[in-house]
Amino acid sequence: MDDRLRDRLSEVVGPVAAVRRQGGGDFAEAFAADLVDGGRVFAKTHRHPPDGFFSTEAVGLRWLRAADALPVPEVLAVFDDDPACLVLEWIEEGGRGDEAAFGRQLAALHAAGAPAFGRADGRTTGSLALPNTPCATWTEFYATRRLLPLARIATDRGTLGSATIDRIEALAGDLDRFGAAAEGPARLHGDLWAGNRRVDRAGRSWLIDPAAHGGHREFDLAMMRLFGGYGAEVFSAYDDVAPLADGWQARVDLHQMAPLIVHAIKFGGGYVGAVDAALDRLG
Repeated sequence: MDDRLRDRLSEVVGPVAAVRRQGGGDFAEAFAADLVDGGRVFAKTHRHPPDGFFSTEAVGLRWLRAADALPVPEVLAVFDDDPACLVLEWIEEGGRGDEAAFGRQLAALHAAGAPAFGRADGRTTGSLALPNTPCATWTEFYATRRLLPLARIATDRGTLGSATIDRIEALAGDLDRFGAAAEGPARLHGDLWAGNRRVDRAGRSWLIDPAAHGGHREFDLAMMRLFGGYGAEVFSAYDDVAPLADGWQARVDLHQMAPLIVHAIKFGGGYVGAVDAALDRLG
């Protein structure tokens, strides 16, 4: 793969001096490519990606970047054929992030909005290929494009027991009781765990690896709380710019439900129990 990737990179960014494998990620392979002219680019690839996987990510990155709210790496090239790969601007990491600035910038990204809940192109996102056909309301989107499809996948793979599946399906039909559904669609990163934020040497926070779509802004914030890695100043600064609707604390488990099910499907273990625990808290 390295030689084929080197050849492809040479076609689009110029002669390559070296390609070095990078760590991280549970789906794609990541590389740093040093160019003969002294530059460097980031590339990731996959031997057998889902159809349109990297071009979908490229569209998402460009959409987030278009909001001009916070740094997002420029897409330099994308290929869905063999070898499929995505080539991005290099981020030189190593600074200390400004948490308050990131909170304000994230609020600006969300405020940039989206034409609907879902994606205008209707493309699926993530390794589980979750649907993103546009919906008029958040309750319809979260029920029919997240909870119910995930329940079907979990059933097919035997990840969750039938009683848990029944509870997820019941939750999908009862989203109106949680409130805050009247908000319009926000421009979401869609997979905002701490590993998908990079801080450069100037202290700027960059967003990478999105599952970008229009959704409820509380979803990104709940994902940030699920695995930690974000300081309290992020959430405080966000709230100063764009306060959340009353009762948001009670909805954190609701928005975390989809990523918890995803992790239960992919990794099993303690995530299976975490799904049940979150369902217990939601009542």
